[in-house]
Amino acid sequence: MKFMFLKSAVVFFSFFVYFSHQKTEASHEFDGHFRNSTSIARELASNCNIFRGKWVYDSSYPLYDYSKCPFIDAEFNCLQYKRPDKLYLKYRWQPFSCNLPRFNGLNFLEKWRGKKIMFVGDSLSLNMWESLGCMLHSWVPNSRTSLIRKTGLSEIVFLDYNVRLLLYRTPYLVDMVKENIGTVLKLDSIRSGDAWRGMDLLIFNSWHWWTHTGSSQPWDYIQDGKNVQKDMNRLVAYYKGMTTWARWVNRNVDPSKTKVIFQGISPTHYMGREWNAPSQSCAAQTQPFFGTRYPTGTPLSWVIMNKVLSRIKKPVSLLDITELSQYRKDAHPTYYSDHHGLDCSHWCLPGLPDTWNELLYALLF
Repeated sequence: MKFMFLKSAVVFFSFFVYFSHQKTEASHEFDGHFRNSTSIARELASNCNIFRGKWVYDSSYPLYDYSKCPFIDAEFNCLQYKRPDKLYLKYRWQPFSCNLPRFNGLNFLEKWRGKKIMFVGDSLSLNMWESLGCMLHSWVPNSRTSLIRKTGLSEIVFLDYNVRLLLYRTPYLVDMVKENIGTVLKLDSIRSGDAWRGMDLLIFNSWHWWTHTGSSQPWDYIQDGKNVQKDMNRLVAYYKGMTTWARWVNRNVDPSKTKVIFQGISPTHYMGREWNAPSQSCAAQTQPFFGTRYPTGTPLSWVIMNKVLSRIKKPVSLLDITELSQYRKDAHPTYYSDHHGLDCSHWCLPGLPDTWNELLYALLF
């Protein structure tokens, strides 16, 4: 047991050193892929990085009334569950070198009329999908809508514009398959990718579930090629799985028909030592972290994802939500939802995912 622990520690350390060394190189490579996007090219030309900035108070927020949006799940509906403080609703993201365009739902619906937008990923994709639905609905409250919820695939349709917002739930992007030995997570297989074809915009997300162990882990074995084992270093597994996803994008996406965005790594706030408050968690937090740099630094998952993205041949944009979300220790549901426990992983609606969609709007328009 001790040998296995030491072996795992050595693998983790080697992986950390490798990706830390590669981080600068990956960033430069990834910048090249950013330039494939017209909107990103405009951003770079104006010398503005919309993902670097600060949170500022804005009395005009939030962007919609939670009680009038028909799409919010109980696990995100903090106001319905009587969260007493409201300051978390009043923060707007302000880039250092420019201003974000104000979100315009009518403009969005007209530009994407007759189009299909699919979020692919876990419950953080659900968080962002519902947020976008609410933001659009607030602009056309009398417009006809349709909501269909199924186990694997859900859909919000703005019928008067024929804009379809789809959500495909798959926490790892790669396949989980039930076999004789149990449920197997296959790091080199994406058979479910057939459901992602034919979209005008794909917004991918995966990281949250890669850290789950014990009773919250949904698979029994992990398979890499012909090698089947009980477990492996999760950062290594994430890298292999995301490399398989990148290969799928290269083989299956036609950039003239489909835009691809990766949603980015959404942080958690269970451990207060990450913002120099060791005795705290997200519970009872009422303000963002206002420092100039988040103390815990850049997550290794972010470094790995950027390395994967730097090697994709097709144009893929990163919605780089990590740092700005790290600052928002105040924006989680905590105990104000039906989560049945402390939730420092997901985000209240209205709330932080609305900013993710404002940034998405800036990328698309």
